[in-house]
Amino acid sequence: MLIAGGILVILTFVLIVKKYEARLVLFSAGLIMCLIGGLPGDVMKAFTKAMVNNSLVPTICTVMGFSYVMKLTQCDQHLVQSISGILKRGRALLVPLSFLLTWWISLAIPSASGCSAAVGSILIPTLIAAGVHPAMAAATVLAGTWGSAISPGNAHNPFVADLAGTDMMTVILNETPASIAASIACIAVMTAYAFFFHEGASAERSKAYQQKIAAEEHLQLSTFKVNPLRALVPIVPLFLLILGSKQVAVLPEISVPLSMLIGVALGLIVTWSDAQEVCRNFFKGMGSAYSDVIGLIVCASVFTTGMTAIGLTGALTDLMKGSESIAAAAGTFGPFFIAVISGSGDAAAFAFNGAVTPYAEQFGMSIMDLGSLAQIAGAMGRSMSPVAGAAIICAGLAHVNPIEVSKRNALPCLAAAIVLMILL
Repeated sequence: MLIAGGILVILTFVLIVKKYEARLVLFSAGLIMCLIGGLPGDVMKAFTKAMVNNSLVPTICTVMGFSYVMKLTQCDQHLVQSISGILKRGRALLVPLSFLLTWWISLAIPSASGCSAAVGSILIPTLIAAGVHPAMAAATVLAGTWGSAISPGNAHNPFVADLAGTDMMTVILNETPASIAASIACIAVMTAYAFFFHEGASAERSKAYQQKIAAEEHLQLSTFKVNPLRALVPIVPLFLLILGSKQVAVLPEISVPLSMLIGVALGLIVTWSDAQEVCRNFFKGMGSAYSDVIGLIVCASVFTTGMTAIGLTGALTDLMKGSESIAAAAGTFGPFFIAVISGSGDAAAFAFNGAVTPYAEQFGMSIMDLGSLAQIAGAMGRSMSPVAGAAIICAGLAHVNPIEVSKRNALPCLAAAIVLMILL
């Protein structure tokens, strides 16, 4: 069964790379693996759970509804035009600065999917407008989401602290220097990729994008006058999320859906748009999000359920647990590669930390170091997984295949993982 599962996983990614309908491929592979594993009933359980009990549904749908309203009111264009001068002067720094911005914001918004939706809805269109290749724009934001691994809001840090018999902030302060160094390695490799493959900010791509928008929305860019209030509307939800986070706590805690609805209301008030048209576009965006993004997440859930049913996830985890003689490598690349395949670093990190990390001192490592290594590596692997919810969100915002995003994050995330393993 394991051999069959391995073949199906490889075939799945090959077909997605060849641009077959990703939802069909993921669902079919998950179904076949569940049938081989003798658990056909798990298919519909996973399908319906992801479809109706998925906590990402309100987040993703309201974010996409908000983006549709911003396009209708042209607030997104006022934002892009207002910073176009800065973008033209600092094009070479756009990719690294966008990664850093996402990485630090993810400390306040530790959900990778929530951070991708909130930050990506602003940064990805802005990067594309500045001439960054769409897949690179999505990859830059996705790569930055692993910064949440050192957030106080990350459930792994208190878990590791409990294993080590210490407090959570001690764990975070211990892992932060190595994480910052790893983020620099990630930035360096990503920036080099964008430079050598000419996917960074380009005046030609930027001009083509602006002309395309002008043609679509009948804008005369040469006479376009920026309204500062309209330019501020798209970034209001992001500021509300940061200021209302538990880590900042300047405002009461606010959810992503509520922040997006506030943004929609501000867009309506500032632009004096037709309320009926705003309403129609908001729900049109929500419907598009459910069809294109949630649909992919639902089918990805069926795929990962199939991997569990056929025993592939368990076998990979057991193999990882059996590598105690090379604990650092196992703690890094076990959770890393399982996260790449499954789209989630949590299960692998918790399994490793529960089974192996308590015995870290027996093979020359501290519990705190090994536990941190496993959970951060899992987050890095998730940031290059084509089936992760955050990847699907970023790819959807950039209108590219998730595999294209994953390819661009492979080397940066691997480099970051190696640096983390060496330093931690």
